[in-house]
Amino acid sequence: MMNPLGCALLLALTGSVVSFTSTRPSHAQIISPLFSTPTETVSTPTELPDSMEDAAEIAAKACAQFAEASGPLGRCRITFDTSAGDETYTILKTSSEFMQNVVSYVCYQMIPGLQEIRQGEMMKVAQARAELQAILDQEEAGDADVDQEKKASCIQILETGGRDPDYKWEGPNVRVYFPDEGSAALARRDWMGNSAAESKVPPCVLFSSCGGVQMGDVSKDEIIFFFCPKASESGDVEKLLMKTETTSDNLKLTVFVNPNLVDMGVTGFGMAGRQLRERLLDGLVDTYYLRTLQWGALTRTWPNAYSVWQEDEESEGGYKLIKSLPYLPSNPEVEDIYDIANGLMDEREGGGFLDQFGDFVNGMMRL
Repeated sequence: MMNPLGCALLLALTGSVVSFTSTRPSHAQIISPLFSTPTETVSTPTELPDSMEDAAEIAAKACAQFAEASGPLGRCRITFDTSAGDETYTILKTSSEFMQNVVSYVCYQMIPGLQEIRQGEMMKVAQARAELQAILDQEEAGDADVDQEKKASCIQILETGGRDPDYKWEGPNVRVYFPDEGSAALARRDWMGNSAAESKVPPCVLFSSCGGVQMGDVSKDEIIFFFCPKASESGDVEKLLMKTETTSDNLKLTVFVNPNLVDMGVTGFGMAGRQLRERLLDGLVDTYYLRTLQWGALTRTWPNAYSVWQEDEESEGGYKLIKSLPYLPSNPEVEDIYDIANGLMDEREGGGFLDQFGDFVNGMMRL
């Protein structure tokens, strides 16, 4: 057990006693420091998504709503961790498909003109499918007077998803920063495919990495994502963010997805680590949060409350809500909520000072 002097020294290095003895953030951290949110909204529970794609769509809508409410240069965070503590695969790998969907949904929500282009492509596909079916019906009926050129054109439209292979996007960009060039190249291959027809993301999406490559022109970047940035890239992340916020003509939003920018082995517990948190992390608003647990899940959609759900076969959807809070609860607090809801702990017992201390140290080591 640490003696009182050692504890006091640690507190002096990491911050005030007040910030240490309570895991609850201030009102300004619960809600964006840029604007206020009605209390009744913060108390509204957050429902669980129906699927991974549903979670991505919900997260994208929350980001778009936050950007509209916060104004230019808004910064927010998405946490998506469905590992339930299983570390077999990295969080970058397990959340890559979710990320691809979030990026696509955000683009269609926030980039002018994209939705209209996509609707036009879908109409072309629907028309081509109907015309091709009519031609196939002609052939089946033995009609020799079939327009083969029209048939080939319909097939090509269906193969390309209605997209013009020669079309070049000239509007604003949505840039996704990956931790390194390798992960950026892999995502570019998986998300873009070999042609515009195979692409899973809109044409406005650009792929970059946090370190090792000279910064390009970011003046047309309207939305930027930092996907799973690590503590070792924190310096590069800060430079990229500062450059984009100062040189972009119309930056609307910066989204950090599963950031891990503070680590004891890299940034330490001292002044450098604390200042980094203040510059990059403390002002971030959780627009979407989903973390699966061994017995349930913790979720939040901005501007609603953080909600703790427990698996329950008798409840609709297989889960029941056991607690909602206006702030992100610590890991021990989440376990206490479960124990109290299931009669394993008296509500008056709760988590003590040592539990909060342990969670504080863990949080300092890995945010």
